[in-house]
Amino acid sequence: MGAVHGGPPVVLATIVATEGSVPRHTGTKMVVRQDGSTIGTVGGGKVEDAIRTDGLEALGRKRASTRTYPLQNPDQGDPGVCGGIMTVYLEPYVTPHTVFIVGAGHVGRAVVDLAHWIGYHTVVVDERADRVTEEAMPLADERYAGTVADALAAHPITEDTSIVVVTRSHELDVEIVPLLVDTPARYVGVMGSKRRWEVTAAAMADAGVTTGQLARIQNPIGLEIGAESVEEIAVSILSEIIAAVNESS
Repeated sequence: MGAVHGGPPVVLATIVATEGSVPRHTGTKMVVRQDGSTIGTVGGGKVEDAIRTDGLEALGRKRASTRTYPLQNPDQGDPGVCGGIMTVYLEPYVTPHTVFIVGAGHVGRAVVDLAHWIGYHTVVVDERADRVTEEAMPLADERYAGTVADALAAHPITEDTSIVVVTRSHELDVEIVPLLVDTPARYVGVMGSKRRWEVTAAAMADAGVTTGQLARIQNPIGLEIGAESVEEIAVSILSEIIAAVNESS
């Protein structure tokens, strides 16, 4: 299905049980696209309209659900008069949330590996080509050796993207962060000590980045869990991203 491989999100509606007289049999499927259009049919008429509406709701919540549709008494709101009952499983297929990692050092790799394990789509960029090879980053879905600007051109940021900036210097952050502050990303976090961020933010302010733009940057990055190892730091970062993703679901 296209959504599984990065295509537009859809809902698969499958009749999983029936009782009595119904328009279609168990196992019949229909795909509901995000715009409400459909592929296939599970019965037509008002029941199909109801299934389409419920499918779009499931897609918006990104959670599967099972719905039962009595087709007996339209006077009581039933979407049909066939006389039976249909039970339909509504299964959303959506493109995984993307984690866009800037910096392919130890923390960057740990974030890639953990994000991959969680099921997120991972994009990593670093100007050091040897850090973004398949051997160096085996679990990354996409790797870019070069500038962040080039990576952004190849992979535009959407509202279903979280950005993790884990570079090796504040000078790089000063160059990179201004490219990210106006993107629709759901989350933008920058690693570094309080002092490093103060220096970085001051330099960006001098370059014209506004207080409002800087306010959307999460620093220090990650939930406060007392993390010390790179793996623990990755856990704290991904925990914060999960919270941001679920908050908007």
